[in-house]
Amino acid sequence: MQPSFDAMEGVLSAVVGYMGGQTDNPTYDDICTGTTGHAEVIQITFDPHTVSYSQLLNIFWMNIDPTTLNQQFADTGTQYRTAIFYHSDEQKNTAEESKEKLNQSELFEQTIVTEITPASTFYKGEEYHQDYYKKNPLHYNRYKQGSGRSGYIEAMYGNNKRIFDNNN
Repeated sequence: MQPSFDAMEGVLSAVVGYMGGQTDNPTYDDICTGTTGHAEVIQITFDPHTVSYSQLLNIFWMNIDPTTLNQQFADTGTQYRTAIFYHSDEQKNTAEESKEKLNQSELFEQTIVTEITPASTFYKGEEYHQDYYKKNPLHYNRYKQGSGRSGYIEAMYGNNKRIFDNNN
């Protein structure tokens, strides 16, 4: 998901890491056990005068399957659950409205299971995870294709992003 946020005007940084668990200073190896309670996340710092929180949510929704519990494409486990971690009541309300709009859009046959929860301590991921798509483009692109992510995004949205047109 990092490339989509990095490409967005107004995003100042997109840092890969972990949030939502009970283990202090988890490592990637810890997260992979599925026992820390953390989710793999991206912490976005943005200029609200250039890009809105709603626009960031749109990018998020269009890069996940929000109907699968504890899984994203080929990756399974609680660490791969989809979640929006909010930092204010305004963000919480905007995220809940966005989720409800998506649920009512009839784009998905199943209910959206993405959790919306208060942000907790963010733990930055290891350096080799940061900008992974730039550092390892061949592996990243093979995984993106092989995991089903690319095909899913194309099948769901293609060039038709109508559901998000009025949610900026």
